[in-house]
Amino acid sequence: MNDLLTTKQVQDQLQVDRTTIYRMLKDGRLQGVKVGQQWRFPRPEVEALFSGTPAVIREEMPRLSLEILPIHCLQSIQDVSAEAVEVGAIITDTEGQPITEISNSCEFCNLILSTDSGRKACIDSWQKLAEQHEKMPQFSTCHAGFQYARARIEADGASPAMFVAGQFFTSPVEPEVRQVQIQDLANEHGLDAAELTAVDRPQHILDEETQSKISHWLQKLADTFTLISLERADMLDRLQRIANISAIVAE
Repeated sequence: MNDLLTTKQVQDQLQVDRTTIYRMLKDGRLQGVKVGQQWRFPRPEVEALFSGTPAVIREEMPRLSLEILPIHCLQSIQDVSAEAVEVGAIITDTEGQPITEISNSCEFCNLILSTDSGRKACIDSWQKLAEQHEKMPQFSTCHAGFQYARARIEADGASPAMFVAGQFFTSPVEPEVRQVQIQDLANEHGLDAAELTAVDRPQHILDEETQSKISHWLQKLADTFTLISLERADMLDRLQRIANISAIVAE
């Protein structure tokens, strides 16, 4: 982002080491926002420090909210990446309510999502992911027996959304056990068990190495979504300021 500098950029501009940057953050001399594991710093703050002129009026860092998420942009990235990684993916709020359309969804899940009760069960499963306290994505089993994980889209303490990926298994499922699960799902959601069985994919098993890669992919993509959203928030803030100035001039 043009107006949010990396730690390395701040080091170069102020000619200090990384430890000094963190010390300045701790004592309040420098304002920053943490995106994932990385810090970003507003350019006016850094320039004020560099010139020796204190920033008398500090601009508040943009906070993430559902309203400023660029949904169409995030949807496109989600669609392409989910297909490439061969998982189902969706962005939801912290209540599990969908923000984007689900990408690369399997036929099994599509059948369940086609019913009101099935969609509610999926939302309940996504909401449980939001309740996890761990920072890094942790795999858990959804109501349909598949594995899912999430990464938070967050900045400056605000986390209005999360990036969810799943629709795979992490270990083989006994055919008899899976058939019982399918029959239960069919009964619960008014579906045909034979039709569900025909589109089930118990062979879609990810080994530990692939699971680890997906966890890191999830987090990196969530961090990217955060940066894109912060950039949009900054742009909207600038446009609002321009509109306010124009209104004053016109009076």
